[in-house]
Amino acid sequence: MQISIDSPASAPQPLSPYYSQVARVEHADGSALLFLSGQIAEGDTVAEQTRGIFETIAALLKAHGATLANVINIRTCLTDIGTLEEYGTVRRQYLTGTPPTSMTFEVPRLFRPEALVEVEIVAAVSAGSRPAG
Repeated sequence: MQISIDSPASAPQPLSPYYSQVARVEHADGSALLFLSGQIAEGDTVAEQTRGIFETIAALLKAHGATLANVINIRTCLTDIGTLEEYGTVRRQYLTGTPPTSMTFEVPRLFRPEALVEVEIVAAVSAGSRPAG
């Protein structure tokens, strides 16, 4: 097993220098698990922020030879659980196949006061899916 941690240059960069965006756990057979840090995005509504988040997630996955179809687990924090339907409507536009395992919960606040939603994912990629570059 080989572990690499990075913030791919081809994707939006982290909002803080204190974390990396992707941990890649490569198995001997060439398959890998990708663990993405929680992502937030700019926007005035949960829907706008959710779109930005999934665009960033897609770019991070692409940099590692994966797509949103590779997502197997998603963890979501909402500052208002009443916005779950708004969030879910946008999420379904990006995760169009069989839904991944999921956990969604309400938190009083996120690390940026303007953030309404934060999403963390795990993706599984098959052998032969290599990071870009």
